[in-house]
Amino acid sequence: MPETPTIKQDAPLKLGYLVPQFPGQTHIFFWRELADLARLGVEVTLFSTRPPPPGLISHDWSAEAMARTTYLGEIAPGPALGGMLHAPWRDILGEGGGKAFLRDALICLPAARRLMAECRARGIDHVHAHSCGRAALICALARRMGGPGYSLTLHGPLSDYGPGQRFKWRHADFATIITRKLLAEAEAVLGPDLPRDVMIQPMGVDTEDFKRTTPYAPPKPGAPLRLFACGRLNVVKGHQDLLTAVRLLLDRGIEVELDIAGEDDAGGAGYHQTLQAHLETLGLGQNARLLGAISAAEVRRHLLAADVFVLASWHEPLGVAYMEAMACGVPTIGTDAGGVRELITDGRDGMLVPPKEPERLADAIAALAADPGLCAALSKAGRQKVVDQFRSSLGADALIKGMRRALRSDR
Repeated sequence: MPETPTIKQDAPLKLGYLVPQFPGQTHIFFWRELADLARLGVEVTLFSTRPPPPGLISHDWSAEAMARTTYLGEIAPGPALGGMLHAPWRDILGEGGGKAFLRDALICLPAARRLMAECRARGIDHVHAHSCGRAALICALARRMGGPGYSLTLHGPLSDYGPGQRFKWRHADFATIITRKLLAEAEAVLGPDLPRDVMIQPMGVDTEDFKRTTPYAPPKPGAPLRLFACGRLNVVKGHQDLLTAVRLLLDRGIEVELDIAGEDDAGGAGYHQTLQAHLETLGLGQNARLLGAISAAEVRRHLLAADVFVLASWHEPLGVAYMEAMACGVPTIGTDAGGVRELITDGRDGMLVPPKEPERLADAIAALAADPGLCAALSKAGRQKVVDQFRSSLGADALIKGMRRALRSDR
């Protein structure tokens, strides 16, 4: 199903697009959204706080992205004092966020001043922060000092994004929130500080890029089941539970091979080492591999070669990795954690198991290994679900609509 623009230009739009530590290993969604915004006629200026650690720069488009990005953390000497003098201290000190919020505000003030200057020089009237952490605080501070309007996206629980949430949200023109579950949480925490213009808009994938060129072929009886997982190496992603499930399957006489793509936040020097030790303790040296951070093209190649995609997260706000697998027609197993059930309907377009239960995860994998018909049905239904509801172009449409409403109300 080809993607069709749903927004027509009323006037040229200039958008600042702020993503922390861009381009990181999980940032393919933002790169897709930027392409969709450009296709719809929006002139986008990329901002970020600072580059990611070298070990997490893995995409074939990373060099291009970094060349396009203005890093606000690279502050030249001089303007910091001016930022302090003109900061909205009454708002900051009256926020009640304590020392942690004051510290964040002091860290972000120079970046806010630079964002203001860059937007003024480029004629940018609106900035979207794809985070509710310090990126959102930079935008809120800039706005309170006379800078551009801004919006933000909530990608996970508010508690993950630091202090001062009311300050960050109170001054936003609009917001997008990726799931109904997160919207309910935001309403309960923020109350009247939630902007009136709030849209539920999931992340999405390019369904013309992530698709099969040949039909999905269910696993053949007797052949090793090829499993693929993709997600940063962190305990909450549950890779250790997936490795334990692989051990259980092997002990049942079910041959499986597992590749895990992704890296830890230390570029391989952190949780990667713990996970590798767990893999070796389980005796999986011949059956499982940690691939590290790989490019989007490599992720797609592994998906198209896989029989089943599995991600055993303890908590997942929604899950772009699930979407990529489903878009490629790979039968997908996820955990019933966070907002995943807003993407996967158990037994219809994927399978859901409880988090932190390797035995149940092994049962689900074994069920697919024994049922080619179920694999084929989940392949077809999963692809259709993503095409209908989780295309990346839908997010670009939502940003454009929100911007136009905000700019009209400002005039």
